[in-house]
Amino acid sequence: MRGNDYVREADRTLEETYEEPMSLGAYVDRIFENPTIASHASKYLLEAIEAAGTRTVVEEGEEKQRYRFFDDPHNDGEHAILGNTEVLNSFVDDLRSIAAGRAKDEKIIWFEGPTATGKSELKRCLVNGLREYSKTPEGRRYTVEWNVTTASDSRGLSYGGDPTAGDDEHWYESPVQAHPLTVFPEKIREDLLAELNGQLEDHVPIHIDSELDPFSREAYEFLEERYRRQGEESLFSAITDENHLRVKNYVVDVGQGVGVLHSEDDGPPKERLVGSWMHGMLQELDSRGRKNPQAFSYDGVISQGNGVLTIVEDAAQHADLLQKLLNVPDEQSVKLDKGIGMDVDTQMLIISNPDLEAQLNQHSDRNGMDPLKALKRRLDKHQFGYLTNLSLETELIRRELTNETSIWEADTYDELEGRIRQPVSVTVRDSEGETTVREFAPHAVEAAALYAVVTRLDEENLPAGLDLVEKAMLFDQGYLQEGDSRRTKDDFEFNGDGHDGEHGVPVTYTRDRLAELLQTDRDRHHAELPVEDVIMPRDVLNAMADGLGDAPVFSTGERSEFENRIVPVKNYIYDQQESDVIEAIMHDKRVDEETVAEYVEHVYAWETDQPLYNDRGEEVEPDALKMKLFEVEHLGRFSEEAYQGNQPRESVVQFRREKVITALNRHAWEHRDEDFAVENVDLTAIPVINTVLESHDWDDVERTFEDFDPRQWDDPPSGTETEAVKDRTIETMVDLFEYSEASAELTSRHIMGQVSYRWN
Repeated sequence: MRGNDYVREADRTLEETYEEPMSLGAYVDRIFENPTIASHASKYLLEAIEAAGTRTVVEEGEEKQRYRFFDDPHNDGEHAILGNTEVLNSFVDDLRSIAAGRAKDEKIIWFEGPTATGKSELKRCLVNGLREYSKTPEGRRYTVEWNVTTASDSRGLSYGGDPTAGDDEHWYESPVQAHPLTVFPEKIREDLLAELNGQLEDHVPIHIDSELDPFSREAYEFLEERYRRQGEESLFSAITDENHLRVKNYVVDVGQGVGVLHSEDDGPPKERLVGSWMHGMLQELDSRGRKNPQAFSYDGVISQGNGVLTIVEDAAQHADLLQKLLNVPDEQSVKLDKGIGMDVDTQMLIISNPDLEAQLNQHSDRNGMDPLKALKRRLDKHQFGYLTNLSLETELIRRELTNETSIWEADTYDELEGRIRQPVSVTVRDSEGETTVREFAPHAVEAAALYAVVTRLDEENLPAGLDLVEKAMLFDQGYLQEGDSRRTKDDFEFNGDGHDGEHGVPVTYTRDRLAELLQTDRDRHHAELPVEDVIMPRDVLNAMADGLGDAPVFSTGERSEFENRIVPVKNYIYDQQESDVIEAIMHDKRVDEETVAEYVEHVYAWETDQPLYNDRGEEVEPDALKMKLFEVEHLGRFSEEAYQGNQPRESVVQFRREKVITALNRHAWEHRDEDFAVENVDLTAIPVINTVLESHDWDDVERTFEDFDPRQWDDPPSGTETEAVKDRTIETMVDLFEYSEASAELTSRHIMGQVSYRWN
């Protein structure tokens, strides 16, 4: 597009966002067409969250429905809240109760959690989501604006067609986003809402209990007095004529519908809550012997958040203010001054670190005499924890290292697994201003993420036979594959709920350690290789372990505990690297699916006496030799001694029945509503067959490449089988497994160095 095209596109965007002001009557007609635009604060917030829809996620080994609103979809996930889905769902459930008036009306929602758990992202996500929702037809938000110049004594009461009515400089918007329906007398408003709620499809009625804000009340009473003195019979119509009152839409944002009190904001409690008097203005305005509400700033957190949401950030810094908020949720009012009160409609939410709870409990030993008891009773706590999912922590670390913001969504765990292991390239600048691209090798960021997760898991509630790495994988995948069987979280006996995610290595520590690695001198251990800009998984884990002693965020006990958890993570990552190398070596030697399918069909026919047909459609007997060769050469499970001729001995018979036939029967049961045919079976659903298709071991390598010698890997002699295997392996790791040539070289050297010690 050219310049003017972009300008026109911007025009269209703003046209879709804003509307021309309308009369009060037109607004009422509009809300009967689209009732959601009249929703009260908590209902509006609920609708904004629900409008974004849901998606299915696995967290802590369980499937959950997650509201996409918290993925920050309007900003491509820039401020998404990763994980904590159960906490967020609980928040939405409470919000639904508050909106419906069923319970918790007096509650102040409280999000607590240690540093770097996503609490700041929650604030940004809420603001972003509400802003974008308010731009949609269903989420339009409206308030009122007033023009009293058309009722001046000099002009008379020419409220029909007065020229000043079209002059925007004479129109003054309600400074606290007053709901348009608050203009109506209480009885009329009740009747209107009863009719409106009667056509709602959901079970959350709209309720508008507040009165006009003091600023608008001043304008209303001014007009009411003038028209009453003139003997106007249709007094309400005169006051709310479109020359005096207009309904306008506004985009929800900080300061207009959303109030945010930051940790650094100061001032007296009243000023932070609702605003302050502008004393110079009091002398200029006709206050009739009292303070004029039009001389009030309305820049306090509740004033700004009236109509939608009020957020107190880092609430421990505003503990003195919290007690002043006690009656706001249930009484829905605050005072500007002793004689001037203001009704408010806002959902109150506070965010804090655990230090706030320590302040709240300082008098807990006084039992019934605790002066903070009333405040604590009104706080509805939701606790954020550290991520305990490997995929989520990997995603978070990548966000910290790069500009990636999109949310990871996947239909299968295999897709997530591919992203977890991916390399990450980062451009760094040295002290002389030169830039270098450095690579975290495949599994390097995964190693950092897995270690962080393992430090956050509760070791006390581990089921027998399960270690922390396995628990981490169970939480992320939702299952563990153990040989030919798959076990879910329900199959394990956990000792209580545990304290997973309550403490551990925060992502900020991980980010800082990785950033230091990016800036360190190039690797001198491999000076003869072009690998100086590669950071390996073992480099990452060593750096994270070495930094524990100097990090002030950890106690002595935590340092000792976290150091002890590094070894199983190193072992797991080594296994992943080893698997990559073996699969790359054996890539061209994989058994094709036709051969595997033929074996399965023959075993099925052998066991069930089902007819078996060749390519010409002729019925044939199961081929004992084919089955034997597959089991000996491809499965590597048996030697010649396991057969008498071509006929299987008991060990082979048992294997076929338990590993192949049982899996087929399970598949048939799971698809019992369909016509079962062995040729339609997904072969990867049979664990032992999937092993043949997807993975190999060193025995396969040794059996396939008889002259291969891993001790020669670093510098294989020319013309040897080792040289040929290495060339193909490096090429495969680069082409299929996303390694760079340098990281493939380093990874394969590391693995071969370990394998050499045990090679026959």
